[in-house]
Amino acid sequence: MKARALSHAFLAGLLVLILVFSASAFDVGTTAPDFQVQDLEGKDVRLSDFQGRIIVLKLATTWCPSCAQQMREFREGEKFLAENNIAVVTVYLQDTREMVRQYHAREGLSFPHAILIDNGLASRAYNVYVIPRVLVIDEEFKIRRDGSVIGEKELRRLILGMKSEKK
Repeated sequence: MKARALSHAFLAGLLVLILVFSASAFDVGTTAPDFQVQDLEGKDVRLSDFQGRIIVLKLATTWCPSCAQQMREFREGEKFLAENNIAVVTVYLQDTREMVRQYHAREGLSFPHAILIDNGLASRAYNVYVIPRVLVIDEEFKIRRDGSVIGEKELRRLILGMKSEKK
């Protein structure tokens, strides 16, 4: 009897996770929702400020282990991202500016990317329930990928595919 109850609880939990993941994901080709937040210096930045470039948008926190793994994947591909003028935009959802500064100093993150602090607008625009959330947005501001952690090689293949479509 206990095994059956555990099985039902597991299946119910799995169903909830599936609903959460599907509720948060945008279909490929959907126009990316815009939002305005501030960077570490307090300057207003809109996601649309990066339109015209491929954008890799990461919605994350400083304390999330999977978010840190995603940052390591970005670091592995930093030369490729820079050479291809990819806008890497990280929006921290539940962290203060000081927490983000300390995190970046501790992790030794140096490659150029936009570091933004959410004021609630980004998390609402993207209906964030799971972190990290990594989206790839094309030059026309259309979503090309929406999911969790993406490996450096998979990200590279996706970007190269998007660039070859433009030729």
